[in-house]
Amino acid sequence: MQNKDKSQDYMLVEEESINIRQEIEKYAFYWKWFALCAILSLIAAYAYLQYTPNTYEVSTTILIDDESNGGIPSELAAFEELGIGGGSKKNIENEMGILKSRSLMTRVVKKLDLNISYFKEGSIRDTEVYKDELPFKVSFFVKDSIFFERDTTFTIKIISDSTFELANSEDNSGALLKYGDKVQISNADMMVTPLNMSSREINTTYILNINPLKSVTNKYRNSIDVSLLYKKASILELKLKSPVKLKAQRILDELIRQYNKDAIEYKSLIGNNTDKFINERLELIEEDLKKVDKTAEIFKTTNQLTDIPLETGIVLETNSIVEKEIIDLNTQLKLVNYVTEHMSSGTHNLIPENLGINSNEVNSNSTQYNTILLERNRIAQSSGKNNPVLLNLDAQLTQLRSSMSQGLANLKRSLSVSLDQAKSQERSIDSRITSAPRKEREFRDIQRQQQIIETLYLFLLKKREENSISLAVTVPNAKLIDAADGSNIAVSPKRKMVYGMALLLGLLVPFGIIFLSFLLDNKIHNQEDLEDALKTPIIGNIPKTLDDNKILSKADRGNVAEAFRMLRTNMNFMLGNLKDQSKAIYITSTVPGEGKTFVAINLATVLAMSNKKVLLIGADVRKPKVAEYLDMSTADKGLTVFLADKSIAINEIIETANNGEFDLIQSGMVPPNPSELLINGRFDEVLNYGKVHYDYVIVDTAPVNMVTDTLQIASKADLFIYLVRANYLDKRLLEIPKKLYNEKRIPNMTVVINGTDIKKGYGYGNGYGYGYGHEQEKKSWFNRLKNRS
Repeated sequence: MQNKDKSQDYMLVEEESINIRQEIEKYAFYWKWFALCAILSLIAAYAYLQYTPNTYEVSTTILIDDESNGGIPSELAAFEELGIGGGSKKNIENEMGILKSRSLMTRVVKKLDLNISYFKEGSIRDTEVYKDELPFKVSFFVKDSIFFERDTTFTIKIISDSTFELANSEDNSGALLKYGDKVQISNADMMVTPLNMSSREINTTYILNINPLKSVTNKYRNSIDVSLLYKKASILELKLKSPVKLKAQRILDELIRQYNKDAIEYKSLIGNNTDKFINERLELIEEDLKKVDKTAEIFKTTNQLTDIPLETGIVLETNSIVEKEIIDLNTQLKLVNYVTEHMSSGTHNLIPENLGINSNEVNSNSTQYNTILLERNRIAQSSGKNNPVLLNLDAQLTQLRSSMSQGLANLKRSLSVSLDQAKSQERSIDSRITSAPRKEREFRDIQRQQQIIETLYLFLLKKREENSISLAVTVPNAKLIDAADGSNIAVSPKRKMVYGMALLLGLLVPFGIIFLSFLLDNKIHNQEDLEDALKTPIIGNIPKTLDDNKILSKADRGNVAEAFRMLRTNMNFMLGNLKDQSKAIYITSTVPGEGKTFVAINLATVLAMSNKKVLLIGADVRKPKVAEYLDMSTADKGLTVFLADKSIAINEIIETANNGEFDLIQSGMVPPNPSELLINGRFDEVLNYGKVHYDYVIVDTAPVNMVTDTLQIASKADLFIYLVRANYLDKRLLEIPKKLYNEKRIPNMTVVINGTDIKKGYGYGNGYGYGYGHEQEKKSWFNRLKNRS
C-alpha cells in the first residue's frame, strides 16, 4: 500500500521554476490584441485631448507685513517717537484665511464681472475667452441683487462690422441688431459695442453664460491655493488654475488689490476715530477759551488793571512753579474724564491713543485694546459669532476694558489728591501775599483758568497733526514680490502622461483579460500540462489542421503528416518486443470529441504507407464515425452484425477503405446491447483473424469515461494509445487515465496529444472540429479566447 502511494506521488511532477520565455510567448501570441487595444486607447486619448480644454497655472507671491515692531516698517521707524502705530504680530494663518474669504472673493467677482463667462463656439469644443480678448464689449446697465442671481445663456453671432445676431438659448429666438443698441434679453438691459472687430470674426458665434454670484464665488475660492512659501518667512504664494491664463492673472492681481484695500481701511480705523475725537474736543475747548478770554477782558476793563505789582514779583515767581503743577494736574484730570466718558459711550468704540495721559499702564492698555478690537472686527467679517477665536477676543476685550476703567479711576484719585496738595500749597503762598490787592488775586484766578484751557487746546492741536501723519503713512499688509504670471505650457491635461497612461491601459486591458482567461483555464493545452499530471509515456503530438481533407495521402508532407509518421516510429519502438508479430493497437480517450477516429484512420494510413497490411476495426459501436470520415456509406454487415449473428463469416464484413490503403470493419448498426455483444467471444475471433492476416490491427474504441466497452476488450491489446485533445479536455479528468495507468487496467498504455497549435508553440488552438459532438467553426484570431472557457 505504501509503495502504491509513492507511485501515485511520483505521477505528479511539480514545476520548480517558471519558464519566462514560455510565459512571454503565451502572451506574445495575442500581439494583435495588444496592438488593437493600444491603438484604440491612443485614439481615445487623442479624442479626450481634443475635447478637454487646456488648463494653465498662474501664481503670484506676496510678503505679508507681520508688524513685529509695533506695526511700523523700518522706513517709518523715525515716527515711533511720536507714538504712531502699534499692534501685535499678525497670525499668518489668519491672513491666509482672509485671502480665501467669501467676502473678499465676492468683491473680486463683482469687480471683474467673473459671473459672466464667454466662450467661442468651435467645431469640436467651445473655447473660453476672457472679456479683454473679445472683439466686442457687453455692458449691463443694472447690476442689482437680481442680476447676480441669474443663471442664463445666450449667443452673439457676428454678422458684420456693424450688426450682430443675439439669440436666447432658452427658446432659440434670435434678433438682428446693431452695435450700440440697447437691448433687453432675459429681463436684463444690455448693450454690445465693437472693440477690435476684424473680417476674421465674421460669422463667429460667442456664447455668454451668466452664472449666480454665489456659485462663481465658491468656485474660485476652492480653486485658489494659498500656501506659505517658506516655513520661517511671511511670504505667501497664491496659485490659480484656469483655461484662460489672462483671466487667472487678472483674478490674482485684483485679489491682492482688494486685500490691501481692506487692510488699509482696517488700519485707518484707529486714526479716523482719534481724529474725530480730537476735533470734537477742540470745538468744546474753543468755546471755553473764548469765555475765559472774555471774562479776563471784562475784569481788567472794570478794575482798570494793566500789570502785576513789582512787590509781588518774588512771591509770584515762587508761586509760578506751584501754578504750573496745578495746571498740569487739571489737564490730566480733564483728559481722564474725556477718556472715561468716551469709553462709557459704547463697548465697541476704539479708544483714542497718545493723548498725553501720564500713565504707562493706561496708554499700554489703550494700544492693546485697539489692536485686539481691530483684529476682532476683521475676523468677524469672515466668520460666525460662535467662532472660538472671536469669543476669545471678546473675552480679552472685556478684561481690558475692566482693567482700563479701574486704571483710570485709580489715576483720577491720585490726580485729585495731588491737586488738593498743590492747592493747599498755593493757599499757603497766597497767605503771604497779604499786601496784594484782592482784585489782583481775582485776576490771577481768571488768568489761571485761561492758561489751563489754552494749554489743553494747543496740546490737542499737536496730537491732531501727529494723527494726520499716522494716517498719511498707513501701508498695506501685502507687498507684491512677483506679479501674477504663469507658463504658456498647460499643466493639464498632460499630453505625454495621457498618451502614456492610454498606452499602458491599452496593454494592461488585454493582458488582464488574457491573464484572467489563463487563470480560469482548466483545459489541457500542451505536453507540459500532461507531464505535470501523468508519468505515462507520451509518444505523439498531433497538431491541429484546418484542412477539409482530414485523411492523409502519400503526397502529404505537412506538419500533420509528419506528426503521424513520428507517432508510427514511436509506436514501433514501444512494440519492439513484437517485431515480427502482428500487433493489436487500441485507441481510446476520456470523453467524446477528442479525435479517436481521426487518429485511428490516419495512423492506419501511415502504417499502410510503410507497406504493411492494416485492418481498422470500428469498435465504438455506440457512436460510429469511421464511415463518415472516409466518406463511405454505412455497411449493412458490420461488426455488430457479426457479433450478433454467428452465421456470418469474418471476410463478409471486411471491406477496403476509399483511399485503398487499408482494410476496414465498420461498426455497423447501433445495437441495443453493445456491452454484451463485445464480451460474447465473437470479438476475440475478429481480433485473432486480424492478427493472422494483417501486420497491424487498429481498434477504434469508445471513450472510457462514458461506457465500459473499452475496458471489457482491453486485455487483448498490445499497445493502448490514450488520446488527449488539447484545448478540449478538462485537467480534472486526467485523474481517469492516471487511475487506469496505476491500476494496470489498460495494458502498455501510452498517451498522444491531439490538436496542438504549432503557431503558439505551447499547444493552444481550436482543434479540428471532428469526433463526437458538434463540429466547431473556424474562428478568427480575436475569438480564440472564447475557446478557453
